[in-house]
Amino acid sequence: MSQGWEAAANVFNTAAILLAARNSVHTWWTSIVGCALFAYVFLGARLYADVTLQMFFIGASVVGWWRWVGGARGAELPVRRTDRRHVPLLTIAAVVVALGYGALLHRFTDAYAPFLDSVILTFSVLGQFLLVGRRIENWWCWLVVNSVAVPVYFSRGLYITALLYVVFWVNAIVALVHWRRLLQARDA
Repeated sequence: MSQGWEAAANVFNTAAILLAARNSVHTWWTSIVGCALFAYVFLGARLYADVTLQMFFIGASVVGWWRWVGGARGAELPVRRTDRRHVPLLTIAAVVVALGYGALLHRFTDAYAPFLDSVILTFSVLGQFLLVGRRIENWWCWLVVNSVAVPVYFSRGLYITALLYVVFWVNAIVALVHWRRLLQARDA
């Protein structure tokens, strides 16, 4: 595996994440390119749940791009909140799926850190679904993902990616504040 591929994946994904924080539709095409590159990198690092995750991100990016520009409605999707009753259910579902997928990876593959890798997977999927729907709670998912991903990627020698996920952690906080302001301005 080449550090060049890792660096390229990080450049595109950094652009996508920063664009998402700014609530820009261009987050989606940059995400597609970055995720394809990361799938290759993670395959070489034997982080199979992360490979699966990148494939999901590519599909979700296509849907997100379509939804954010208006989709079938023809109107731009606004930033909004998830119903508070759904948040605990979504969190519990992500944890249960992470445990199940981690057990499968542990049993049937040579995956490194299968349970932590699965937490990265499930909370990323949840975060991506919330991002596609322009829901502010997506940023809480990314805080969880980044907190787990940094030590996992560092331990696999993916130092550039680990460092970048520290930056992504800070970006998630900044984005959460920015999206709250967007919600407040819309509701005023």
